[in-house]
Amino acid sequence: MARKLRPEERELWKKVADTATPLAPPTKMEMPRALSVPKAEIKRPASVQPDLKAFKIGMKSQSTPPASRAQAAAKPAPVMDAKSFGKLTRGKLRPEGRIDLHGMTMAQAHPALQDFILGSAQLQRRLVLVITGKGKSKPDHGPIPERHGVLRHNVPIWLRQSPLSLVILEVTQAHQRHGGEGALYVYLRRGR
Repeated sequence: MARKLRPEERELWKKVADTATPLAPPTKMEMPRALSVPKAEIKRPASVQPDLKAFKIGMKSQSTPPASRAQAAAKPAPVMDAKSFGKLTRGKLRPEGRIDLHGMTMAQAHPALQDFILGSAQLQRRLVLVITGKGKSKPDHGPIPERHGVLRHNVPIWLRQSPLSLVILEVTQAHQRHGGEGALYVYLRRGR
């Protein structure tokens, strides 16, 4: 139920209403001046009818279903060869180096990661492990959700940026035996 206005509120509203000028209702044919465009300048797109093939109830569609197209777009195909990628995702390849970013701030972790990846590329390493940790889980009582695992979120972004992207062939989540969700495999390009 709405409350009633107090006398001082009515008086204030009356002052505001007295200074306001009413808008005239626009007529049906009248167009606002700011939006008016001469009719000669209006160009309508030519209507294009899609080429639809005959379809009868019970026939199967020839195209790929939208769900599988969305899934294909969500997971890009690996750049490295399938055999090595399969071994990598099953945890069969052993990392030649590792860096643990636990406890570092973003300001400390970013240069340390760059030095480690570029140094590993110079040493002709192929597979390195970057441990980010899963991030602390704490109760979130605020109206705006808080991101947990700042390094876990930012490290993949840093790895896709230059100069690191120039020496990296593939980045994927580590196998459970090497850290699972809290670590990443970084497969480096061969030095030429």
